[in-house]
Amino acid sequence: MAAAPWHTAPIVAFDLEGSGAQDRAREAILELAAVPLVNGRPEPDQGFSTLVNPGRPIPRRPWISPGLTDDRLAGAPSIIDVGATLAGRINGRWLLGHNVNVDWRLLRRHLPHLRPAGLIDTLPLARQAVRDGRRSLTDLINHFGLAGAVDLAAPGSQPHRALWDATAVGYLLGSLAAAIWPGAIPTLDAIRSPEEQPRLF
Repeated sequence: MAAAPWHTAPIVAFDLEGSGAQDRAREAILELAAVPLVNGRPEPDQGFSTLVNPGRPIPRRPWISPGLTDDRLAGAPSIIDVGATLAGRINGRWLLGHNVNVDWRLLRRHLPHLRPAGLIDTLPLARQAVRDGRRSLTDLINHFGLAGAVDLAAPGSQPHRALWDATAVGYLLGSLAAAIWPGAIPTLDAIRSPEEQPRLF
């Protein structure tokens, strides 16, 4: 599978919103989304997105996205409640994210039974494709002119919310592949070749 064209691999774009690294071992997951790629394009209609009840009040902080309030989160399922559904969508598939190690470490802390096939990080790919400028997910989406497509694919969502960001990174991977390998379709091995690509465990 690793030597096959990248877009034929079972890839799931993933994003989560957390309470913040300053919470250390108590960092909570507040929202998550897993969006499968079909022929290299994200399919949010086939994805899974949910708010997550952290089980405690979360102080309002500048980096916590609008809408992730205690009142809304109180009625959401817990991370344990969504664990089986998430495992069914992630286990055995390649987990794609932007700076994916950050989300993976937090996700694994809460759901240690998850077993993706491996991790794919768009950040080291972005360092190859975009030589100057900022490389945040939103900056890259604007650089490649993808914001409109993401908005259409994830209606009702917005940047820095899990569904929008997961859909965005799904689109971004294709644009990065085209920028780095113009006129060619790289293999999954090639997509994962940069030394910066993270290890799963």
